[in-house]
Amino acid sequence: MSIELQDVSYTYMPNTPYERNALKSINMVVEQGEFVGIIGHTGSGKSTLVQHMIGLLKPSGGKVLVDGVDLSVKNDASRLAKRKVGMVFQYPEHQLFEETVFDDIAFGPRNLGAQTDEIERRVRRALQFVGLDFEEFARRSPFRLSGGQMRRVAIAGVIALEPEYLILDEPSAGLDPRGRDEIFAEIVKLHEITGTTVILISHNMEEVARLVKRLVVFSNGEINLDGAPQAIFANNRARLQAAGVDAPNVTSLLEKLQSRGLAVDTAALTTEDAIQAIMAALGGKSAC
Repeated sequence: MSIELQDVSYTYMPNTPYERNALKSINMVVEQGEFVGIIGHTGSGKSTLVQHMIGLLKPSGGKVLVDGVDLSVKNDASRLAKRKVGMVFQYPEHQLFEETVFDDIAFGPRNLGAQTDEIERRVRRALQFVGLDFEEFARRSPFRLSGGQMRRVAIAGVIALEPEYLILDEPSAGLDPRGRDEIFAEIVKLHEITGTTVILISHNMEEVARLVKRLVVFSNGEINLDGAPQAIFANNRARLQAAGVDAPNVTSLLEKLQSRGLAVDTAALTTEDAIQAIMAALGGKSAC
């Protein structure tokens, strides 16, 4: 079970003066149960890539398969395969349109033909997932919520579909630190408990380093790097910078300490791991 891209290419506005090759012969497999991060500078192709994974775009060349089903073929199997993939777009609150929070979250399950009891179960679960109380928010207008609450409702609408593959395009953009941490804690819980495959697009290297198990770096419509975050951030600084991204701040700090003579392990990607690495380099003694 997987999402597979076979030699996928995509060209915007072909045969015009504005023609642009956004994807160039991409071969990539995301296995069921993975937690994958995708990074790259603006215009690198990462958003175009995930829009192919949900069938929103059709490849100019190649195939996109979800659990072995070609998304470009118009049949029942393709429609069912597309339902397995849910995507939270950047600034998803712009897509809210129903009169109540309940109806907005219930829109997807209703379209899938879910019964009344099942719809309410999904809405309750989705609101709990994003940290909003059902009794307090279900009957409120989504347009009378704060920006952060609107973001949570929009994410809940995708969670209510109960996708097997969940794609998140900059889900923390515009959220305060507490809201960001709460959302990611629930995403990790969902991944660990249900085995939902998660594909995260983010410009925040700290988020990516802390959360994902596999990292894919995009540059100019091609996969530049693909592997474990620790190995990529520790050994590919020049290639990362050429791709328009950089290592997490803690990695840069450890490299500076190492360059000044401290024999510290630079593989740490989180603040907590960096502290442990520095303490170990100091022989367990306090830096004070």
